[in-house]
Amino acid sequence: MKFNLGCQLEYEIGDYSTLIFNVAVCNNKYQNILQEDLHISPASAEVDEYISPQLENRYIRVNVNPGKLQLSYQATVEVKHFEEQPENIPEIPPAKLPLKVLHYLYPSRYCESDRLFRFAQTEFGNLVPDYSRVTAMCNWIYDNVIYLSGSTNAHTSAFDTATERAGVCRDFAHLGIAFCRAMNIPARFVTGYAYDLEPPDFHAYFEAYLGDRWYLFDPTRLVPRSGLIRIGTGRDAADVAFATIFGSVQMVKKDIFVDCISPGTSPQYTDGAIAFLE
Repeated sequence: MKFNLGCQLEYEIGDYSTLIFNVAVCNNKYQNILQEDLHISPASAEVDEYISPQLENRYIRVNVNPGKLQLSYQATVEVKHFEEQPENIPEIPPAKLPLKVLHYLYPSRYCESDRLFRFAQTEFGNLVPDYSRVTAMCNWIYDNVIYLSGSTNAHTSAFDTATERAGVCRDFAHLGIAFCRAMNIPARFVTGYAYDLEPPDFHAYFEAYLGDRWYLFDPTRLVPRSGLIRIGTGRDAADVAFATIFGSVQMVKKDIFVDCISPGTSPQYTDGAIAFLE
């Protein structure tokens, strides 16, 4: 499936500042960038890029003097998905997990799985240890946490969300990750562009490692999972914020768009298990 997508960001810079952006989609064997364009103004800004070797997150650092900063990004991307019947996907015990995914079992800054261990065991400990258990976690979040813009901030953690029962996509994802890790299921945070999200914005969801791959989960149910295009992957939002700012900076504009350009098809909601093709 092919998508046109992009963003336009604008900031007022009060003094010499550094901004680290994570808005360019990753390019790999399941997500192929057919065309892209990145433009940053003013031309005098110092720009460099780092691509993490394992996750292929793309970090763009901009050093800029006082004034106005504009970033425009556009890409055409082809995404390939793998679909499986949920009943065929088991959990994998820690003794059998690939070593490279073990660190996604540990608590992290926003996903305090250790503090939620007893709650998760009570709610989900007696369920069948397979894909359906993670689905039950997502169902619990959807049924018990209100999606409410402006209800949380950069300090809100999964424990806070479980307590206060309100949040946005990053909070839903953090709570899903924390529940999974409390049940010994590796889970990681993902940011991306999302087809059919209203209003358009960057979106957060999560992946759980089941069977032999990472499967997509989105407790918000705001968009079809086949319409998610990956930007970055990490332990939680601290690893892949779309903008990390060092200095006196004020955002004044954020516009995002995602269009499906595959002839005769578009992302659909499904109860099936979806992963990126590997």
